[in-house]
Amino acid sequence: MPTEAKPVFEPRGGESWRDPFSMYRALRDHDPVHHVDPGDDSGDYWVLSRFQDVFEAAIDAGTFSSADGLTFAYGEKEKLGIEAPIVMMDPPDHTALRKLAIKRLTPRQVQATRPMLRAFVVERVERLREAGEGDVVAELLKPLPSLVVSHFLGVPAEDRSLFDRWTEAIVAASAGGSVLGAADAVGEMFAYFNDLIAKRRSEARDDMISALVHGRLNTGEEVSLAKILGLCFTMVTGGNDTVTGLLGGSLELLTSRRDQRQMLLDDPSRLDGAIEEFLRLTAPVQGLARTTTRDVVIEGRTIPQGRKVMLLYASANRDEREFGPDAADCDITRNMRRILSFSYGPHFCIGAAAARLQARVAIEELLSRCPDFSVDARRGRYAPGHFVRRYESLPFRAGGAA
Repeated sequence: MPTEAKPVFEPRGGESWRDPFSMYRALRDHDPVHHVDPGDDSGDYWVLSRFQDVFEAAIDAGTFSSADGLTFAYGEKEKLGIEAPIVMMDPPDHTALRKLAIKRLTPRQVQATRPMLRAFVVERVERLREAGEGDVVAELLKPLPSLVVSHFLGVPAEDRSLFDRWTEAIVAASAGGSVLGAADAVGEMFAYFNDLIAKRRSEARDDMISALVHGRLNTGEEVSLAKILGLCFTMVTGGNDTVTGLLGGSLELLTSRRDQRQMLLDDPSRLDGAIEEFLRLTAPVQGLARTTTRDVVIEGRTIPQGRKVMLLYASANRDEREFGPDAADCDITRNMRRILSFSYGPHFCIGAAAARLQARVAIEELLSRCPDFSVDARRGRYAPGHFVRRYESLPFRAGGAA
């Protein structure tokens, strides 16, 4: 009998995002601690695909460090040329900065944005409904998270058109593999936030920049300008395309699984559980890397110190060992203890509550105003980039308008 070929991890991007899941399953079943050796100067790395292994690595920041970057490329920190942003810090420095930032992302403050979100979503859904069809990414799924990020950073309403332009350019360049492709937008945005930071020093507001400007680290020091700018940049790159990915994937699931949609139409109280299931299956951030600080043995294999390790959140979220034999199926009534869509441990996403609320409001209004809507996944176009799986365009057709 011929031997089964060993599974191979291949970074995805663009059209190849259409189905990474068969690759993930092969890795989970046959090579859960997978070694990638490109055979060139880029350097080898490892890939974890099972839920328990990814979970344990995510919570162990002492062994799996973020300080050398979150991709499988080496030397990220040196290439930045600026002080490391919060996502490239380990505790305790990461913890101290996170505590200040999260003061403006409390559950109460997130919930307070609900009227603003609903007004925006209603306007955009009505435009789609009246037109009958359109690109739901351009009309709703991309501008919605941009609005939310600008709100929490304290960008005034009159400046949001500028912010949207910078955000679009930076997210596109980041997806393409390097923010250097948006150098002008990054420079303009940093100059803008430099001025906004100065204003918040003399006139504090109820926003994240004010919390950082007037806060103190656990050493008693002020937060440096570079750290504040780095957090602003992280919010832009991390808070936009991820929510777009969640919403696009959710609408695809609601189109393909009419039985699940009908359950929500019959009983809207199921929506919170549905969003968790959509998060599990879409996992917009498909994976990020850490760097080992010591030799570590997983599933009987030794990963040497100083090597990059990809944590495949999307594969972990479909692991039959954690979620049962129907892990690949959409079941909005599924009872889950935990998912890895926002990672876990010290680097659990600070914007998780805001992302969930955006999904809830958007899906509520779409189901209410266009209960028979559909999206055409076959004609949808995936964005480039190896880490976030999202549609950059997705044809939408309204139906059953209320």
